[in-house]
Amino acid sequence: MTTSNATEAQWMSTKTTVLNSYYMNSMKHMLLMAGVAALMAFSTGNAAAQGGGRGNFDPEQMRQRMMERYKEQLEVKSDDEWKIISERIEKVMTAQRDARMGGMGMFGRRGGRPGGDNAGDTNTNTNRNRFAGEPNPDVEALQKAIDAKASSDEIKTKLAKVRQTMKEKEASLVKAQDDLRKVLSVRQEAIAVTSGLLK
Repeated sequence: MTTSNATEAQWMSTKTTVLNSYYMNSMKHMLLMAGVAALMAFSTGNAAAQGGGRGNFDPEQMRQRMMERYKEQLEVKSDDEWKIISERIEKVMTAQRDARMGGMGMFGRRGGRPGGDNAGDTNTNTNRNRFAGEPNPDVEALQKAIDAKASSDEIKTKLAKVRQTMKEKEASLVKAQDDLRKVLSVRQEAIAVTSGLLK
């Protein structure tokens, strides 16, 4: 193998390693967010069943722990700096969640308890929406059309609206990530990429 070929092979190997690291960390970030939402739904559901929505699970505490982890990863020492960065991280996380789920929320709106018992529903839904997001009415309309076995033309129209909504949410994500990038150093930006916050 010539020197040129060896250098090219080494470069390709390094590039592959970096890309693999990025995708693995992005997947870990997505799984973490999904796991948080699943844990939240399980805990709040049990709490509602056992005591009208009361329980030990605190979604705000979970959010704070996630933010503390990002603060440590990004090596932020100043409270003033963290105030600016943390606000933009939260916007990115919200935009990622909305873009990933298409605005439907992690579990949709089809998992209510039968029998009309709404005890604790307000607290449960509030906690869930902190992580799962607000349902998108266009997605709900599409789901209703599917359930009702609507005509192809009606489904096609509603599907187009959902896709337009998803494009808008993806654009919001790009803007949120650009805003975050503006307040990070080069090192912090690299860490944010490997953490799945930025692309």
